[in-house]
Amino acid sequence: MKITKSLFHAGVLGLSLLATSVIAAVPQAEADKLGKSLTPMGAEMAGNADGSIPAWKPMAKNAGTVDSKGFLSNPFASEKPLFTITAQNVDQYKDKLAPGQYAMFKRYPETFKMPVYPSHRGATVPDEVFAAIKKNATNTKLVSGGNGLENFETAIPFPIPKSGVEVIWNHITRYRGGSVTRLVTQATPQPNGSFSLVYFQDQFVFRDKMKDYDPANPGNILFYFKQKVTAPARLAGGVLLVHETLDQVKEPRSAWVYNAGQRRVRRAPQVSYDGPGTAADGLRTSDNLDMFNGAPDRYDWKLEGKKEMYIGSDAYKLDDPKLKYTDIIKAGHINQDLARYELRRVWHVVATLKEGQRHIYAKRDFYIDEDTWQAAVIDHYDGRGQLWRVGEAHAENYYDKQVPWYALEALYDLQSGRYLALGMKNEEKSAYDFGFTATTSDFTPAALRQDGVR
Repeated sequence: MKITKSLFHAGVLGLSLLATSVIAAVPQAEADKLGKSLTPMGAEMAGNADGSIPAWKPMAKNAGTVDSKGFLSNPFASEKPLFTITAQNVDQYKDKLAPGQYAMFKRYPETFKMPVYPSHRGATVPDEVFAAIKKNATNTKLVSGGNGLENFETAIPFPIPKSGVEVIWNHITRYRGGSVTRLVTQATPQPNGSFSLVYFQDQFVFRDKMKDYDPANPGNILFYFKQKVTAPARLAGGVLLVHETLDQVKEPRSAWVYNAGQRRVRRAPQVSYDGPGTAADGLRTSDNLDMFNGAPDRYDWKLEGKKEMYIGSDAYKLDDPKLKYTDIIKAGHINQDLARYELRRVWHVVATLKEGQRHIYAKRDFYIDEDTWQAAVIDHYDGRGQLWRVGEAHAENYYDKQVPWYALEALYDLQSGRYLALGMKNEEKSAYDFGFTATTSDFTPAALRQDGVR
């Protein structure tokens, strides 16, 4: 693997997880690189040597138009692919693909393709979030053996990371608008492409966006998440509530479910790690949501370096409200004609299951976009060491709100020939509604019964 010369800052290779658990991330002199040689979120400001990866240039809030439902127009609609990777030519691009992406060409040689477009690095967040990130760089510490954070504000605790677990924490805590309510769908197609949809209504609020948040007493909560199933009828009315904690060793994630048929609220300890994902037909674990979520304590995290790689980016075409879900969901994988890949720099982190710990994934390879800290591809290996599932995200900059996030997540099961696609909203009555406001009383177990009324 080729590692860029400017990858590691402040002696990354020599520092252990123990060391990072007792010192601040970087000295002030290192943090001062943010906004100069590094972007305000910690990526390399400059492009690569041949110009195929450009320098970072923040995307304007008016980069495109916004329709009455909140859907964004495609600022790059006039662009054509530079080339398309197929099973016939994939070997010449193998060094810029994850093993899981390469495996998809072998599994679906007739249909899987990757249209590669010009690269654009425009991901940005509001100025106050940039300021919090810079403050985190010198203040935030790992605690509980790397499984929690101390002195953390808003988003991205380690913009200049020294270890694999710090990169993962950047993904877990990255900025997603602070709060959002959204209507999204999930499909789990059969190998022949037939599918039915599950419809979700999500509410997601980071702690500092709650109306009753007290910055003097921030507590251990990272965010609140509530997910209601609205269809099909057999599942409608079920609600999941999660209180996600910063230090899950000190205080594990709390979760509850409301069962509409029983009209009961009960604790849901299975909503973590490799517990089954909601209505996912066994095709994802709880910690597969948002590509990866939850406590990192069951794995050892090794930072391999940074590499150039083709990842799903600027996915406005895939998020077009003119599309039907049948246009997107196809046999074996999503409609790759709608996908857009760009050459980007990614951090490569390998997660290996710790001795004595249990998880259906014995190893996971993470490829995380340097500009957003979002996981772009995650390869999942079973206990035999065989590549099992390939997670691939199609990212989109919600430029009007300055929020980098996903348009769609896909998790491909190479063994069964099935997959899960989550996050589609093309046919819904509205796009993401950022700026959702709530109080902690809206995210209590007592509030679930009201939310779950059919």
